[in-house]
Amino acid sequence: MLRSAINVFKIPDLRNKILFTIALLCIYRLGYHIPVPGFDTSAISDISRDAESPLGRVTEYLQMFSGGRLDRTSLFGLGIMPYISASIILMLLGEVLPALRKLRQEGPAGYKKIQEYTRYLTVPLCIVQAFMIMQLYKDYTYPGVAKQAMFMGVVGMTAGTLFLMWLGEQIDEYGIGNGISLLIMGGIVARMPGAIMTFAENTTMSLNAPEGMNGPHDIIFVIGAFIFVVAGAILITQGQRRIPIQQAKQMRGRRMYGGQRHYLPLRVNHGGVMPIIFASSLMMFPPVLFQQLGKIEGWGAAMARINEAFSPTAYTYNVVYVLLIFAFAYFWTTVQFQPKDMAKRLRDSGSFIPGLRPGHRTAEYLETVMVRITYFGAAFLAFIAVVPTVCAGLMGIPYTVAMFLGGTGLLITVSVSLDLVQKIESSLIMHNYEGFSDAGRIKGAFR
Repeated sequence: MLRSAINVFKIPDLRNKILFTIALLCIYRLGYHIPVPGFDTSAISDISRDAESPLGRVTEYLQMFSGGRLDRTSLFGLGIMPYISASIILMLLGEVLPALRKLRQEGPAGYKKIQEYTRYLTVPLCIVQAFMIMQLYKDYTYPGVAKQAMFMGVVGMTAGTLFLMWLGEQIDEYGIGNGISLLIMGGIVARMPGAIMTFAENTTMSLNAPEGMNGPHDIIFVIGAFIFVVAGAILITQGQRRIPIQQAKQMRGRRMYGGQRHYLPLRVNHGGVMPIIFASSLMMFPPVLFQQLGKIEGWGAAMARINEAFSPTAYTYNVVYVLLIFAFAYFWTTVQFQPKDMAKRLRDSGSFIPGLRPGHRTAEYLETVMVRITYFGAAFLAFIAVVPTVCAGLMGIPYTVAMFLGGTGLLITVSVSLDLVQKIESSLIMHNYEGFSDAGRIKGAFR
């Protein structure tokens, strides 16, 4: 492993890409600490860190997913979320609009055009989301500068997101790749030292730890749970169901071609982190809505009970959360996985699944297999999603520490890290260097 890491810097092209990527990530982290003028950042930071308040939950989720920083109204407060939202919107519209679907089928030229549309759509999304965030923090402006602060906040956050979008594209073109994902992962990983410090401050090595403090058994549990969950995330991310594919034999001249046997890999977790992201987005709004409805005269007691049922540690909240993850896992798989198109491509290429007729029968089989394996992928996502809540509620572990034991952040970090390692390993093998594994290549989606 150490020798492979040293070999990375022996290749000039790969070394330059890695150093360029690190430099842009450093620029991102510097801008992360620049606040929008006109706001009382200390007051906003105090309320945003209250994980039990609805605003604190919204802030925690947005920061985790977007890679931004809302607890100090940073210029990069929105992170890259508007760009991701624009990409998701165009991806969904591509299933219903024939023009977008045609662009997707045109290859690199169509992809480039869709990327252009994504940039255009990002701007209005930035303005709307920045305005909503400013509305949440409008009570924390300095006296006499409320309107100016709101305007500067919208303009500054929009410009910050567009700059991050540009940084991600530069990493894709001149760096190691996966620029947008690396920005998100950078924001997640950067919070780990603070979480470790928080856990260390509330830890004692005494076997009889007082209430509110973590003892040695908690340390062992956190370390073991982190290793177990990360290993499980790697396995489910790389997990595949391989469908045997037989290529038809063809006679060309006096030679026989084809007849080879290969596999069609179907990912167990085909939706990635998207089901958790969609479910978390919906679960953010009920507490905020119930809190506002509770201010209506006569509704306070009822809304308080409902709001309590939708607290992150409540049974009702977690049951609804799990059901939403299952629903969105199947929805996203339906959007992304098109068995009819896949069966048509197999038929056109002269390949078939042994025992099945090409065309409609093959499409039915692929759809059945994907429905079955999606169930297990969704079950794992649901388990990963509720682990931080269970650890924080039952074990008394701070939520800032428990969120590294599961959830969206962990899955994003694992997925991006695996993809990054595979790209570096491919470059090492291409230059006749050994990869990170003894077999010469990490087993997974590409093998």
